Amino acid sequence: MVSVDVLRSKLKEVFGYDQFRGNQEKIILNLLAGRNTFVIMPTGAGKSMCYQMPAIVQEGTAIVISPLIALMKNQVDQLNAVGIKARFLNSTLSKSEINKIKKATLAGELKLLYIAPESLTKEENVDFLRQAKISFAAIDEAHCISEWGHDFRPEYRRIKSIIDHLGQIPIIALTATATPKVQLDIQRNLQMEGADLFKSSFNRENLYYEVRPKKGIKKQLIKFIRENQGKSGIIYCLSRKKVEEIAEFLRVNGFKAAPYHAGFDPAVRMKNQDDFLNEEVDVIVATIAFGMGIDKPDVRFVIHYDVPKSLEGYYQETGRAGRDGLEGQCIMFYRYNDILKLEKFNKDKPVTEKENAKILLEEMASYAESAVCRRKQLLHYFGEEYDDTHCKESGMCDNCRYQREKYDGQQYAQTVIEAVLQTEERFGMSHLVNVIRGSSNQYVKSYKHDKLPVYGKGKGEDESFWKSVVRQTLLNELIEKDIENIGLLKCTQKGRKFVEKPEYIEFTKDLDFSDVDETEDESNETPASPNPGSSYDKVLFDLLKAERKKIAKEKNLPPYVIIQDPSLQEMATTYPTTPEALANVNGIGMGKVQKFGASFMRLIKQYVEDNEIDIEDVVVIKSSGNKSKNKIYIIQQVDRKIDLEEVAEQKGWSMEELIDEMEIICFAGTKLNLDYYLDQIMDEDLQDDIMNYFMNAESDDIKEAMDEFDGEDITEEDLRLMRIKFLSEYAN
Repeated sequence: MVSVDVLRSKLKEVFGYDQFRGNQEKIILNLLAGRNTFVIMPTGAGKSMCYQMPAIVQEGTAIVISPLIALMKNQVDQLNAVGIKARFLNSTLSKSEINKIKKATLAGELKLLYIAPESLTKEENVDFLRQAKISFAAIDEAHCISEWGHDFRPEYRRIKSIIDHLGQIPIIALTATATPKVQLDIQRNLQMEGADLFKSSFNRENLYYEVRPKKGIKKQLIKFIRENQGKSGIIYCLSRKKVEEIAEFLRVNGFKAAPYHAGFDPAVRMKNQDDFLNEEVDVIVATIAFGMGIDKPDVRFVIHYDVPKSLEGYYQETGRAGRDGLEGQCIMFYRYNDILKLEKFNKDKPVTEKENAKILLEEMASYAESAVCRRKQLLHYFGEEYDDTHCKESGMCDNCRYQREKYDGQQYAQTVIEAVLQTEERFGMSHLVNVIRGSSNQYVKSYKHDKLPVYGKGKGEDESFWKSVVRQTLLNELIEKDIENIGLLKCTQKGRKFVEKPEYIEFTKDLDFSDVDETEDESNETPASPNPGSSYDKVLFDLLKAERKKIAKEKNLPPYVIIQDPSLQEMATTYPTTPEALANVNGIGMGKVQKFGASFMRLIKQYVEDNEIDIEDVVVIKSSGNKSKNKIYIIQQVDRKIDLEEVAEQKGWSMEELIDEMEIICFAGTKLNLDYYLDQIMDEDLQDDIMNYFMNAESDDIKEAMDEFDGEDITEEDLRLMRIKFLSEYAN
């Protein structure tokens, strides 16, 4: 048996740590003693060390069964970097690579072999492992065994029978998200009922939890990320389409963001992941495919753009924030309609699976809408009781930070307990609420529960109120979930005493999300108004116009050539005081900033100071389009002097659409030399006349120009192209 001193010395030598964390040392010693070990430990608490260290200090190769290819690669790279020989077996490897790994294992060269469950079930791999000296088997993400968990994988059910073929070796099962029901299911499936259980607290004290209404969400996103500029964060979305949309939206609005989902080419996925790890990108927008096993300790925020499918998933995903023990903000945007959407996705699943998914979603909705301490709810879900005094004092969740409406819950809790007892502890929340409210549905009548004393006792309150009461009665340990029968509620000893001798108990009124629209509020893509009742700051706009006139006079140019009115209006909305901010205004690129920007920025800066305007509170949203993609293509084609009709044809555009795109480019300050095309369609004298017109005109309005050249053989398209020529020569 390896001594504690040897373990600690190895810990310092290999990993550079002076001491083990939490239960790590006890777990390692238990496994080294040859005992089956079951570890429940939250994300970021150091589960990997519990199997890596025993593998390092004893003979043979430990097999680590994990469903996460990213995790395997990540951990193997880290182990190899500190001189520990480790490899992985999964579907990404070629035949020759697999043979090399098998050879190294049989030669006793490897300390750890990570293997995907799909690879483990292959007969040739089982035969190979039977020949190797296996020290123990580690089953990571063990909750995948349970059909009651959030991430059930059928191939996990076969693991125990395969391990049995490898001889008498100890097993260590590890998970970061196990409710009491899932815990029981794991133990039974792996035949580990007699295993030593090591359960660490699920409480992550450094994480702040908040649920916000999903309303004006894009504006909220921009404001939040701007307030946390330069910090690393993850935004989770449910669909791949939404991931790409939000990543693009953030980029358009000036943030370093990248998308990540399983539909991307592996090389793109890896690049975006590495950019995030190496701080080339601040924000990664992802489906839940991202982050599993990714060890980035300084993720400062995790945002759920969409509601997750389960509290287990939510806990695991939020757990990626603040793994270094420092600040971690966990923000979830919620509306009930998202729950209904997720329910629709489950409609084609088998009945049992569908019912289970429904229960998980109900738990998720309850968590979001409840005004009780978030931490208390989360920890209770995982079978851990939590005194919320500390959270209240520190304000580490929105429900503890902000005042919520309280009420005396004594009589309501009593009614719930009576309903549980009178229905013989054989029913779940929905049925109990129906009985309390006096519902006359078939189900209630078939059990003759309409004859019970408690029937109709709470008919004065609605369904959502009573569901909230049931949840809070659970949180106060007066009733409990039946572990054996999912969804059923039983009375606790504490609850029985409460019925005999009721006492004051404080309940909290649920949060109201009913005013959140069913459809996502995208109307906030128009500029936000810094001044109530106006779309832009009119005083500043007039000052900017005066400044434009002054510059135009100096340059001997019409004012519209300098900067156009819509751009001035946006400047009077966003108050840009830096070259980057000014270049981000529609119709102004860095070219115009360099040419005309200095005096405008000085004016805005002075105005902001004089009027004590907090520009941090100004949120303007730019909608993402495909214009940026088209820009490079058009500039390249024009530089190559390709006929404009041909350019339009290649893109499947009309000539009008091409000119629209060119105007966007030109108005933003980029030169486009169209002489090669204009010289073909228009004589030199007419071009000179039109250039003189635009030089002396008060505006660049095309209708006014058409009136001026009425009777000439000239079209609206011709005039628009000449306007691009004029602005390219004089404005850009």
